[in-house]
Amino acid sequence: MTIDTQHISEPGLVVLDIAAVDEETLRRAMDHLQQRWATSGISPVRRTPGEPGVTARVYADVRLRPNPTA
Repeated sequence: MTIDTQHISEPGLVVLDIAAVDEETLRRAMDHLQQRWATSGISPVRRTPGEPGVTARVYADVRLRPNPTA
């Protein structure tokens, strides 16, 4: 998998590819991240045929806290 440099063009912006054993664990991890930083939110879960587990991609700005009124 390649990460395009335009996704991380500024300090503090990150792309996280998360892998988990099941969808519930993956969603809980994404929820925890969005409570800590400004993120792209809960993203679609991906499954690769023939491989165990699930993955998702989250974009985050680790410089910003989430907006509590959003």
